Amino acid sequence: MKERILSEFSSRFGGTARCWSSAGRINLIGEHTDYNGGYVLPGAINKAIVAAIRPNHTQTVRLYSLDYDERAEFGLSESDLPERQWARYVFGVCREMLKRGGHVDGFDAVFAGDVPLGAGLSSSAALESVFTFALNELNDNGFDLFELARIGQATEHNYCGVMCGIMDQFASCFGKEGQLIRLNCKTLEYQYFPFDPKGYRLVLLDTCVKHELASSAYNRRRASCEQAAAVIRKRHPEVEFLSDARLEWLEEVRAELSQEDAMRAEYVIGEAQRVLDVCAALERGDYVTVGERMYQTHWGLSKLYEVSCPELDFLVTLADKQGVTGSRVMGGGFGGCTINLVPEERYDAFLLAAHNCFTAAFGHAPKVYPVVISSGAHEL
Repeated sequence: MKERILSEFSSRFGGTARCWSSAGRINLIGEHTDYNGGYVLPGAINKAIVAAIRPNHTQTVRLYSLDYDERAEFGLSESDLPERQWARYVFGVCREMLKRGGHVDGFDAVFAGDVPLGAGLSSSAALESVFTFALNELNDNGFDLFELARIGQATEHNYCGVMCGIMDQFASCFGKEGQLIRLNCKTLEYQYFPFDPKGYRLVLLDTCVKHELASSAYNRRRASCEQAAAVIRKRHPEVEFLSDARLEWLEEVRAELSQEDAMRAEYVIGEAQRVLDVCAALERGDYVTVGERMYQTHWGLSKLYEVSCPELDFLVTLADKQGVTGSRVMGGGFGGCTINLVPEERYDAFLLAAHNCFTAAFGHAPKVYPVVISSGAHEL
């Protein structure tokens, strides 16, 4: 991919350029915990966006997206917001750096990637991170990794209309080969855990489904969690976020909660413990326990949090029948991908069964994305 991008750069702008890469990400476990002050466990993957970038000594940015076969050009003032949505990610990075006292000069860039769009692998964070890393170095701004992640997050908030958490940008910036990162979403403390699943493969199955109720349903669940935390806090003032609570504290107040709020809280509190269980299992190389917790998370998301859908439940049930060690919906739910930890000897049979059975049930095959935990943003 690097050679193809550099060739395109040369034909469009002449000469050569430096290249950077930034990865998409998976989240092994820890879903709907970010806004509840809990843990997530993401890792960068071997699917990335690569950009060739060279300063042009003007105040104009000239971009070409190889994948979209589209170009964009804009200045660096707030009023120069480009029309194309993909260009706004790059514009936002420039503006957020300038707001923080950084220096950004005009540049020429060509980029492309193999992070699947719309699959929940955070292609947008990869795009932001490749430019934050490059512009930080090219302009000697000296921002640390945390600030680069915040710049990407603020780009989403202020220029792309997505009020996301920091997990995606964090994983793109901090990712290491063969390591998952446990991030405390309340304190932003983090710790690396080994992910070396010898005898297993990690693969995503994309249902190619996205249900429309996701945004309103997300807001309702977030409100449920805040209501449950507020009721528990009356008895246990140390509960700042729902992930701080214990299941026995939830039982103390269950009669004071609606059934819906209690179900949401039960899932979130249980998920907080499952992340810790998985981290302990990874340290001892116990992938059977990792897989068990993945299944528990899925059915908690399906039955208690109610963010699954028939297509996702079908794939997870099939995975279990096929002897897959762990499977669950990854991401916000209502469609998207399952993430699967598959014994190597069952891998081919599982993918064949998923293709045939899912097609028979839903009229189309799931897309297949094998992934390996890899490095985050870096210069090539």
